[in-house]
Amino acid sequence: MIAKVIDRLEREKSRAVDELVDLLRIPSVSADPAHKGDLRKAAEWLAGRLRAAGVKAEILETPGHPIVYGERLDAKGAPTVLIYGHYDVQPPDPLDEWTSPPFEPVIKDGKIYARGSSDDKGQLLTHVHAIAAWLAENGSLPINVKIILEGEEEISSVNLPKFLEANREKLKCDVVVVSDTSQFAPGIPAITYGLKGLSYFEIRVQGPSADLHSGSFGGSVANPVNVLAKLIGDLHDAKGRVAIPGFYDDVKELEEWERKEYASLPFDEKDYMRITGVPALWGEEGFTTTERRWARPTLDVNGIWGGYQGEGGKTIIPARAGAKISMRLVPNQDPEKIAKLFEAHVRKVAPPTVKLEVIPMHGGMPFFLDPKSPVFEKAALAIEKGFGKKPVFIREGGSIPITQTFKDVLGADTLLLGWGQHDDRAHSPNERFDLGDYHRGTLSSAHLIGLLGK
Repeated sequence: MIAKVIDRLEREKSRAVDELVDLLRIPSVSADPAHKGDLRKAAEWLAGRLRAAGVKAEILETPGHPIVYGERLDAKGAPTVLIYGHYDVQPPDPLDEWTSPPFEPVIKDGKIYARGSSDDKGQLLTHVHAIAAWLAENGSLPINVKIILEGEEEISSVNLPKFLEANREKLKCDVVVVSDTSQFAPGIPAITYGLKGLSYFEIRVQGPSADLHSGSFGGSVANPVNVLAKLIGDLHDAKGRVAIPGFYDDVKELEEWERKEYASLPFDEKDYMRITGVPALWGEEGFTTTERRWARPTLDVNGIWGGYQGEGGKTIIPARAGAKISMRLVPNQDPEKIAKLFEAHVRKVAPPTVKLEVIPMHGGMPFFLDPKSPVFEKAALAIEKGFGKKPVFIREGGSIPITQTFKDVLGADTLLLGWGQHDDRAHSPNERFDLGDYHRGTLSSAHLIGLLGK
């Protein structure tokens, strides 16, 4: 059965690329209300593709952008797999840094360049192609499949949790499969068993009611930019640790096997510095770069503003300043608890000479799935068959909050099977996806369907 499926996928590589190009041309930017119609167009495109493959598909409305739901449930007694992906994309700005228009896909050196190519249109389509090939060759699937493709992942999946709660029975499954992560490196496929959670804030510091002359008022009125700079500077200690009391209380510490696994992976710090463009690396003392990226919590300033930004000088004490701050959390850390600790800390250290506003933005739970789980064995074998090499087990520093929601609402664990690369430039200009990985991911998905059916 599987041999015919693989043969068909090999024959239809060109068609698979053409379909990816078609989907990438749709500017489905969920953060921009001007693209609401494009989100609908992308949802209709995917629903049509699923129906053409032989999957019962419908577009389900939400208060925001629609969800595409598909199912094929004729494998009596077989396990049920829920496949999740998202068809919305990040804004393409800054446009002047793209070497080709973000929604006019270009293929160069075996890679396809376009917004959404790796995150997540290319990755989600691998599963659609695998299902289509199985149904075309065998008329049925060896497993039951349910599919959710949402249009709001890039804006924190605001309506998906309610959708899951309202459709708990409809979406009941044995395992969830998500391809929205990365391989470890080119030629080294991976299964991601841990992701970081998130706690995100904006803080605003208000000083005088209006900008003041720095000569007339300097030394008598606190400068909000100075206050903010000191407040931010005090969020880390000299060893690179977050200085918020209680921040590390619940952190799941690395196990010895994990440290050995990470150390065995081919990682070149000089090459990493070259890729990132930094003159030296930084981080929490006592941990390797890989450990800090994957398994240690972090705090970063994502944006900062205040005072005069124009050409030349303007001698003022600014009236206000602000910053956006995110904390990436590891397993066992609770975003709500961390949020309370953060707010209590900054309010305590802020001087009484300014007014402080602390605005929670959003958050998400960390994710962790024990690599000793039996379903990992099936997934690892499927990837080995698709990529010709055994996958390594990794964590990642990014967040996919919906993975914990699947666990909480549906009681199902999530397999994170990423086909992308870390240098795909997701969320950045010139996003790309290796077409070889696109096809290998499709083969892996096809093998996974067969293996889970056994």
